[in-house]
Amino acid sequence: MKKNVLLQISIEVNSNSVGRIAEQIGEVAISHGWESYITYARNHQPSKSHVIKIGTKFDIYWHGFMTRLFDRHCLHSTRATKNLVKKIEAIKPDIIQLHHIHGYFLNMKVLFNYLASINTPVVWVFHDCWSFTGHCAHFDYVGCEKWKKECFSCILKNNYPSSFFYDRSRKNYILKKHLFTSINNMTIVPVSFWLGGLVKESFFSRYPIKVIYNGIDINLFSPAKNFEVSHLSDILGLNNKKILLGVASTWNQRKGLSDFIQLSHIIPSEWVITLVGLNESQIASLPKNIIGIKRTENIHQLSVFYSLALVFINPTWQDTFPTTNLESLACGTPVITYRTGGSVESIDEKTGFVLDKGDIVGIKNCVSKILSLGKNNYTESCRNRAVNLYNKDDRFEDYIKLFDSLLEN
Repeated sequence: MKKNVLLQISIEVNSNSVGRIAEQIGEVAISHGWESYITYARNHQPSKSHVIKIGTKFDIYWHGFMTRLFDRHCLHSTRATKNLVKKIEAIKPDIIQLHHIHGYFLNMKVLFNYLASINTPVVWVFHDCWSFTGHCAHFDYVGCEKWKKECFSCILKNNYPSSFFYDRSRKNYILKKHLFTSINNMTIVPVSFWLGGLVKESFFSRYPIKVIYNGIDINLFSPAKNFEVSHLSDILGLNNKKILLGVASTWNQRKGLSDFIQLSHIIPSEWVITLVGLNESQIASLPKNIIGIKRTENIHQLSVFYSLALVFINPTWQDTFPTTNLESLACGTPVITYRTGGSVESIDEKTGFVLDKGDIVGIKNCVSKILSLGKNNYTESCRNRAVNLYNKDDRFEDYIKLFDSLLEN
């Protein structure tokens, strides 16, 4: 009997949040007897799926260069995308699942003209808002709503994907709407209900929409052993300190880096902020009561950081459904986050706090409350919420159910 074949188009494999999500969906598909393929153009770690490399470093750099000059994101990498199409034709997948197609590695014209010409069901996982705007991946930070009708004069053109000289937001919006709605057999999967609500207001509104939360490996992300926590504390010289943790793959103002710096000025000396994922220049400019750690792909080490912390603080100003919140909960650590995007959906009153954007004093007060009640008052509820709602084996099983339903139609 022929196996069903899943092809996921991703910029990464088993690296960073989206790459790990693609890998874990592939693992669940394999456990159900599927054959799994995942593409990548940048970072990749060992995978249980067949992997397909898209393009070269030069392709990515040239694509990025032309985007920065002329706002032509997803309009280069032509040869790389045509080669991908040839591989898709050879593989003959039963389901094609898209993740991020932005990231300087795909030509959307080539890809979507091909997808529109075949009858293979397409599942497009939305991790951000780029697919229905003329330029940006997030607009929540500035409150822009042009995308509901038609983008123009983009106020975020210098943000990812940065364009420093030209604004194609209207042309890009019109082109995206034409290309992305040319596929008949497509299902949209937003990763939060907040994002799902936006999709219903966009030009994708006619398509079936099914929200599936991201999942994490609750065995890898779990409360660390006491000796591991003590060892890490000793290495960092943090004995008897209360650790306020932040984690991001890339730190910038919208991830809340400046908020942490402001927070560092008003916290008592026995509290120490620890930020994971910073670059060298960012680390060099930190206040003395902030410890900076470079980005790590070591999941176990990351889980020890979560376990060591009194609280995980995610002062993100724009986000879809951050997996860092889920990872912290799985390690038994409560979360403080801003009222933005889908970040609020991951916690409840037993597992953390939601504050208005920029409420630095509110963050301090919430930390004080956690400290007065004791972290142990939250640990069990945090772990249970992660196990019950965000176990990858459950969440990514939802994809298999979706795939099966599409193949039955």
